[in-house]
Amino acid sequence: MGIVVGLIVTLSCLLGGFVAMGGHLGVLVQPFEYVIILGSSIGTFLVANPTKVVKDTGKAVKEAFANKVPTQNDYLKVLALLHQLMREMRSKSRGEVEAHIDEPKESPIFQAYPELMKDESLVHFICDYCRLIIIGNARPHEIEALMEEEIQTISSDRLKPKHALQDMADGLPALGIVAAVLGVIKAMGALDQSPEVLGHLIGAALVGTFAGIFFSYGVVGPVATKVKSVREKNIRVFVIVRSTLIAYMNGAIPQVALEYGRKTISAYDRPSIDQVETETIGGGA
Repeated sequence: MGIVVGLIVTLSCLLGGFVAMGGHLGVLVQPFEYVIILGSSIGTFLVANPTKVVKDTGKAVKEAFANKVPTQNDYLKVLALLHQLMREMRSKSRGEVEAHIDEPKESPIFQAYPELMKDESLVHFICDYCRLIIIGNARPHEIEALMEEEIQTISSDRLKPKHALQDMADGLPALGIVAAVLGVIKAMGALDQSPEVLGHLIGAALVGTFAGIFFSYGVVGPVATKVKSVREKNIRVFVIVRSTLIAYMNGAIPQVALEYGRKTISAYDRPSIDQVETETIGGGA
C-alpha cells in the first residue's frame, strides 16, 4: 500500500505541476518512446540475470507491494518455538529430540506454528543447528561462525533481486537518452516541415529523456530500496535464532537465552519480556 500511495503522490505532483505551469498532458503521450525505454530495460534485465533471479525478483516485488515483513506476533512465535526446542534438548534424550528435528512436518512442536512452517529455509536453519547442538562435539564459537556465514549467504541470495532492480534503474536514464536520440533522428528527417510539426517531433523526442529519468528515480529505484528493506527484515529472523541458540549453547537456561534473541529485534517491533513469557511459559496462543 505504501508504494502505491507514494507513486500516486509522485505522479500527482509531477503531472499537476506540469499542467499548472502551462504544459499539455497530451505531449507526454508518446507510447513508442515508452516501448523503447521499458522494453529495452526489461530486455537488458533478462540478459543480465539468471532465470532464478528473474523469478525471485517478481516474488520480491510482490512482497514489497504487500509489505510482507515479520510482525511482533511472528517474532513471538519464533521465540516460542525456540523455547520449546531448547526445553526438549535440555530435558529429553537425543533420540526424542531428533524425532522433532528430523521430521519437523510430523513434529507436534513445529505443527503448532503453521505460519513458520511456510518458511522452509527458516525451519531447515533451526533444525540443522539444533542437530549440531545435540551432537555435542561442536564448540559454541564454531557454531556461531558457521551461523554467521550461512546468514551472509542467505542475505546475499535474498538481496539479488534488489541489486538486479537497482542495475535496471541505473540503466534507465541512458536508455531514455537512446530513445531521445532516435526521436531526434526522426525529427531530422522532417526538417522540411513547418516549425509546428518540427517542434512537436522534438518535444516527443525529449519525452524519452524525461521518461528514462522518471522511471529510474521515481519508480524502479524506490521499489528496489523497498525490496531491500522488506528482505532485510525477513532475514532478521535468522539473527534471532542465532543469538538465542548460541546463548543456550553457552549455558543460558531457555528463558534467558530467549532474551538474547529478543534484544536483536528492532525496538519498533520488539515484544516485551512479559509478552515473551506469556507466549512461552504461559502457553501463548
